[in-house]
Amino acid sequence: MFKALRDMSLHRQVFALALPMVLSNITVPLLGLVDAAVIGHLDYAWYLGGVAVGGTMINVTFWLLGFLRMATTGLSAQAYGASDKDAQASVFLQGLAMAWLLALLLIVFHQPVASLIFQFSSASAEVKVYAEQYFSIRIWGAPAALGNLVIMGWLLGTQNARHPMWLLIITNVVNIALDVLFVIGFGWKVQGAAAASVLAEYSGLMLGLWFVSRQWLAAALPSVREKIGTVRNGMGRLLRLNRDIFLRSLCLQLSFTFMTFQGATLGDDVVAANAVLMSFLMLVSYAMDGFAYAMEAMVGKAIGARNREALGRSLIGTTFWSLIISLAIMVAFAGFGRDIIGLISNIPAVQAEAAKYLPWLSAVPLVAMWCFLLDGIFIGATRGREMRNSMFVAICVFFAVWWGLSAYGNHALWAAMLAFMGMRGLGLAVIFAYQWHKDIFLEAASANN
Repeated sequence: MFKALRDMSLHRQVFALALPMVLSNITVPLLGLVDAAVIGHLDYAWYLGGVAVGGTMINVTFWLLGFLRMATTGLSAQAYGASDKDAQASVFLQGLAMAWLLALLLIVFHQPVASLIFQFSSASAEVKVYAEQYFSIRIWGAPAALGNLVIMGWLLGTQNARHPMWLLIITNVVNIALDVLFVIGFGWKVQGAAAASVLAEYSGLMLGLWFVSRQWLAAALPSVREKIGTVRNGMGRLLRLNRDIFLRSLCLQLSFTFMTFQGATLGDDVVAANAVLMSFLMLVSYAMDGFAYAMEAMVGKAIGARNREALGRSLIGTTFWSLIISLAIMVAFAGFGRDIIGLISNIPAVQAEAAKYLPWLSAVPLVAMWCFLLDGIFIGATRGREMRNSMFVAICVFFAVWWGLSAYGNHALWAAMLAFMGMRGLGLAVIFAYQWHKDIFLEAASANN
């Protein structure tokens, strides 16, 4: 292990994949802040409420379909490691075909789905009107948004993190610029914010396809015309993997949604404090996602090449830097958490409430890093079934801990979230450790495919 850590080329490889994704992830919350600032300066609060509710609906929808990126990353990384040009081409075309089919279904059925969701919303009539308006425009960006997931996954799988970074950054910068132009310049209000996002997504799609075409030609992959007739071959494998990752993502979303809604039953100060602390949790996610992406690409490449030594080096290098980053975030939360809370909210009651649960959050980075890294390992190995099953166990643990400690109010929710993160990592760690010890991880991954 120490020999691998002394190899500077390993560290450069990790950061070449992880750092661009961490940097590009920073633009995601920045976009949300600009949206809030632009819409928040309009005359009535329901404009901002409508964008918030409609934006949440569309973001959750696209997030649940994030399996398109994950599956594409793992499969393309394995094809890249095996130097299989036919497979690299097929993975991209299959992913894009599936993305556009799902986008078509979303567009066709978005009205009844939106109506059903809004029936369960307690938002005011004005907020619902503008939320539906926002959602009905944003949904037309689905072909671009889902296509961009596939493009990012394919580029990452082929060990290219620079282009996905620029794809995210440029898309979000275009979105911000159009936000200001449409909402403030043209006075289009909620429709302007939605239209800005749709046009930005399509600009990202065009840029992404250009990046893919450059890499496609440089790698001398088979022409699209040659491969288009074979897109259906092997589609069953992609469908199974996507199904398992989707169910895993659904459980993950269930835990966050439950925490939000259950916190709301404990009072306004609690739900506001949780919102502040959850923004910290998202910061951890953005930081750790970059290293998880690096793990996916490196592990998939090593498995495709059937190279146990390269796989071991990937695990050591990525784990080392993830641990360093996690410890740094944990120290920052523990030492400066109250100051950071003060920057987000100036309401004394919310500050005091959030400070009560800060110790729980301070432990999250060190506990959560393992589930992020192990997710990366199993995505790179395209082992969706294990991810799904371990997530089922973790969500059961989440509800069991919350129910057992429910007398302690919000402490029970944070204890459940910490246990959930820990169990996600532990479940996958047990499976991985067993297969690694038995020297069957590469064989098992191959058999799974």
